[in-house]
Amino acid sequence: MKTIVEIHALQNFAPSNLNRDDTGAPKDALFGGTRRARISSQCTKRAVRQFFGEQVSQGILSTDDLARRSKRVLEALIEILVERGRDPTDAKEKATLALGAMELAIKDEGKTEYLLFLGQREIAGIAEVVHEKWDALVASATPTTEGKKAGKAKKQAAQGIDPDIRKALDKVFNGGKALDVALFGRMLADMPEKNQYAACQVAHALSTHAVEREFDFYTAVDDLKPEDTAGADMMGTVEFNSACFYRYAVVDWEKLGANLQGDGELAAKGLRAFLEGFVVAEPTGKQNTFAAHNPPEFVLATVRRNTAPRNLANAFETAIRARDNLTRNSANALLGKAKTLQAAYGGEAAAFVLDLSGAEIGDAAQPIASLAALLDAVIAEVQQG
Repeated sequence: MKTIVEIHALQNFAPSNLNRDDTGAPKDALFGGTRRARISSQCTKRAVRQFFGEQVSQGILSTDDLARRSKRVLEALIEILVERGRDPTDAKEKATLALGAMELAIKDEGKTEYLLFLGQREIAGIAEVVHEKWDALVASATPTTEGKKAGKAKKQAAQGIDPDIRKALDKVFNGGKALDVALFGRMLADMPEKNQYAACQVAHALSTHAVEREFDFYTAVDDLKPEDTAGADMMGTVEFNSACFYRYAVVDWEKLGANLQGDGELAAKGLRAFLEGFVVAEPTGKQNTFAAHNPPEFVLATVRRNTAPRNLANAFETAIRARDNLTRNSANALLGKAKTLQAAYGGEAAAFVLDLSGAEIGDAAQPIASLAALLDAVIAEVQQG
């Protein structure tokens, strides 16, 4: 039985510039024929991953439960090997050979060709293989790779390593039960067999209403300037907007468990951490300038079985107009769309809502008084299946 967990949130931000485009302006998009404010899914996922880091500092998650995205994997391996008593120069040589055995070439500056998204357990596992196979980890006499295409050169470098070592490295290169890799997936261009298909999908957040860009003109004065000298010493503009965002994500419960190698306890802990992070984590763009710390005032979580996901953005195809309360009007439109789709398509579902807006909930979902209680209800419902 396929189980999916959907989370919908309405979050009304005060004037802000949370997610900028290449010109420094707030991101936006056309939807329903009008211009809407937008926060990219990548921005949301980054904020959630940073929230996972806070969970580690609180002892809820461990560092081994997470991954790192970096070109500096070689540095991480050297650090671990030095802690194991290995010489730094030798550690660099052996770690480079190990990465080469996995067709991960190291450039002159000591970085991989592209960002690698590796679990902490994977990095530690690679270092352990290097440490244990230290003496056997040598490059065999193979034909030169000079002048060969990059792909062929990497394959030849990998083939120059003892096959048993390559098998040992392949075994630890398995996602490392890292929550963020399991949720958000990864793509390795040189090793498609090591790709991880994401258990989670995150939509770009869109404003429920039309928006217009605004400009803040600012000036700064030199504190040490003589008093008889007038005028500003710096000036400029910052673009911003204010918007009530509809935010949506969906998690495939079975896929999450499979990505975490069947660890049900970690899957439940990871799902709860993701849902909480999705609600409370904020983008950090220009927050020192705007301090737009506005938690969602409407959160709807749905556990569905054997049905397709339902993004409710079309509740706002016709832009909401702020007559009395923008968040409440948006929540009522969202609930109306959810009821319409449920009546048309049916399916088994349990819905829970945390509402601070005064929306007309009716029988659309079970009201919950706090975020913690909502998370408890979702996890209990998921585990019942």
